[in-house]
Amino acid sequence: MNYEIKDKTILITGANRGIGKAIVDSFIEHGAAKIYVAVRTLDSASPLIEKYKNKIVPIRIDLADAQSIYAAAKIAADVDVVVNNAGVLTASTPFDDKSISSLELEMNINLYGLIRMAQAFAPVLKANGGGVFIQLNSLASMKCFPYCATYSASKAASYSITQALRELLRKQRTIVLSVHPGPIATEMGDAAGLTKIAAPPSLVGESIVEALKVGSFHVFPDSKAKKIESAYKSFAENVVEAN
Repeated sequence: MNYEIKDKTILITGANRGIGKAIVDSFIEHGAAKIYVAVRTLDSASPLIEKYKNKIVPIRIDLADAQSIYAAAKIAADVDVVVNNAGVLTASTPFDDKSISSLELEMNINLYGLIRMAQAFAPVLKANGGGVFIQLNSLASMKCFPYCATYSASKAASYSITQALRELLRKQRTIVLSVHPGPIATEMGDAAGLTKIAAPPSLVGESIVEALKVGSFHVFPDSKAKKIESAYKSFAENVVEAN
């Protein structure tokens, strides 16, 4: 099923910086009518409001706070596309003293936050004709990176739930995308020590737009991600995406 961003109303979590901000830029460039910038602190959306004026509507969402998500779903009742981009990363191996607390934090945001978003916004998308639900996963969904092992585990779990959403939301004509960036030049990427090999975040937004046009489920935006894609493609087509 092909889909165009032009004239659509979008909601993006974690939209004030990094990949989220880059997706805002791409969607505006491709003609989005309005974007709900979902952030924990409304003031953090001010630069986007200054840049894009009345196309930006700040809205509070904290993925750890189910009440904030359901409140936002009532406000953004006209939304056509939901992008669940917000996430957390801690550099933790299974042997670190903080490994359990790191995993608890990452699961709460990266996995439970996804489930909360899907539960709150699936009915909204259905009421508006189906629309699109996009989940920002990671290459770490498919390959564990040992120094970010707890993050990798949380993203593997979120990828699994994204596959379930693809099957379940198809019944209400909602398209689901699973986005798997490699190292991207963001504050999170810098914190993980990926600056030297990171790709620009603009690639993510543009890759999502193109994937929607051609009806893809998996999105591999950057060169590192595309190497995984070439190895994973057969499995994805014959197992993950098979009816």
